[in-house]
Amino acid sequence: MQEYTSKTVTIQRQAEDIYNFFSDFSKFAQMIPRDKIDDFRATADECTFTVKGIAMGLQVLNREPFSMIKYMGTGKLPFEFLFWVQLKQVAPYNTRMRLVLHAKMNMMIKMMLKNKLQTALDTVAEQIASAFNGNMQY
Repeated sequence: MQEYTSKTVTIQRQAEDIYNFFSDFSKFAQMIPRDKIDDFRATADECTFTVKGIAMGLQVLNREPFSMIKYMGTGKLPFEFLFWVQLKQVAPYNTRMRLVLHAKMNMMIKMMLKNKLQTALDTVAEQIASAFNGNMQY
């Protein structure tokens, strides 16, 4: 498996608040871009959705309260992957977060996506930090 790790971002919230959001997929519904994702369904432990006609999903594999949530991709995906959110509270209302992706890809997909996956992880981490540091309601 190939590993990709996002840059570490700072979120001005308690790790517990961030963890509680990411550990329950039903809280994600408010953030789903309806113009890109169809048929989003969620429980606390899993979600399913359709992107460009391809049914896929995520399932929680492991939770370590206030420090880590690990997910597994499900459905008709072009490659297998594990994804997790890592949190470390360094002071009250000062939490560091990074995203980690482990992906099992064939050589062709790996060559096509390598730089795009790293850029995407960094961008998503920054967007998450921005949302939490703003007035995101969760």
